[in-house]
Amino acid sequence: MLMFSTAITKKSFLCDDFLLESEFAKLLYHQYAKGLPIIDYHNHLSPQEIAENKQFRSISEVWLAGDHYKWRAMRTLGIDEKFITGNASDQEKFQKWAETVPYTLRNPLYHWTHLELKRYFGIDALLNSENAHEIYFQTTEALQEHAFRAQGLLQQMNVEVVCSTDDPIDSLEFHKLSQKNAVVPKLFPAFRPDKAFAVENPKTYMAYVGKLSDVVGFGINNYSDLLQALQNRVDFFAAHGCTISDHGLEQLYVFKLGKYSPDLLFQKLLYGQTLGEEEINYFKFHTLLELCKMYHAKGWVQQFHLGALRNTNERMLSKLGPDTGFDSIGDYPQALGLASFLNLLDSTDQLTKTILYNLNPAYNEVLATMIGNFNDGSVKGKIQFGSGWWFLDQKDGMEKQINALSNMGLLSCFVGMLTDSRSFLSFPRHEYFRRVLCNLIGRDVDKGELPADEKWLGKIISDISYYNAKAYFNF
Repeated sequence: MLMFSTAITKKSFLCDDFLLESEFAKLLYHQYAKGLPIIDYHNHLSPQEIAENKQFRSISEVWLAGDHYKWRAMRTLGIDEKFITGNASDQEKFQKWAETVPYTLRNPLYHWTHLELKRYFGIDALLNSENAHEIYFQTTEALQEHAFRAQGLLQQMNVEVVCSTDDPIDSLEFHKLSQKNAVVPKLFPAFRPDKAFAVENPKTYMAYVGKLSDVVGFGINNYSDLLQALQNRVDFFAAHGCTISDHGLEQLYVFKLGKYSPDLLFQKLLYGQTLGEEEINYFKFHTLLELCKMYHAKGWVQQFHLGALRNTNERMLSKLGPDTGFDSIGDYPQALGLASFLNLLDSTDQLTKTILYNLNPAYNEVLATMIGNFNDGSVKGKIQFGSGWWFLDQKDGMEKQINALSNMGLLSCFVGMLTDSRSFLSFPRHEYFRRVLCNLIGRDVDKGELPADEKWLGKIISDISYYNAKAYFNF
């Protein structure tokens, strides 16, 4: 008769070797990744809160406000909107989140929640409804200390650079203040001009153009004026340390130049006329093309976040507004438009350094092969397949992105992770990424698919974690 032991070997949750399955993976992480600074080149943190070193009134304000990942989980569990984005007190909202956490097992929220409690506050307990009261007051008390203000939270995670996401009409006053006061970490703007070609609603668009006109100090009465205004703002951003642009796009469109007159399309908008679908796409294409030429002239890095299906729930959009947790992965065609758009820029040698982020995992290999089409030897890793983004910035998504990049390109040139977050407590995501990366390399060593060359593989890990980004962005 076969006898089975009932003894179960198990690791403790979130131990020092969390996610690290082999001795070589542990070596790589602890010796070559763990201690490196963080360059967070894309996030949605508030520049004002950084510059003014905001003190947060409670854990709910710094942790739950604006976090649509958590909001989606709470709604799924049947929690009333009052406790999510409504008028419940901070403590009531935290209590409801604590009740939710045990049910997020196998969702990255479970890992992130406990990593953040442990790294920032030294809390090892698993958050639940029973200990919510104690943890709420323990963390809220800590947040009243100087080291837990906005800058201190970033410094705790050894953050060297943060790049916010800023509209062209932004005054950058808080970037200026941050730079004047030599704030650590360094804060740089990133140029996000999506509203400059969001022409679906003429009234909304022209209201934005009016604001842009006020900022640049001259009238925008035609398409040439629009481009002049955008160039003005690119110059302004560059003068204040900006080296990065960013775009959130469903997909990239491409047309034969001259199919439509962008000035005639702008005149239609000026007079309140709604454009047809193809006219809208042409205006987006042409304006983005002109912007990309401006970026190339400045030597900037341009980022394209592709594939989000946004604002799917119209009832909740009208009630709560955008960016409240009602977006998902889209299934837009990517390959042809992306290749044609990049080729159009490359044909005049005006394709700057570019990072492509993919939201639909079905397109991982498409983007991983696309970057090789336009890497021309002028810059190491000139065209990048960006890290797992939004719904894919979790263990499975990271592994799939890393594997696709490894198989189709050069993982060694990768510029690594970013938070893409609105929360000052989100920076353990860099640790999470580094652990996943080290584990994958360690696994290959254990299988004999890579040599156990600690020095060489350690250098690759260090480069991806920090040094590649430091060289690529040239802050």
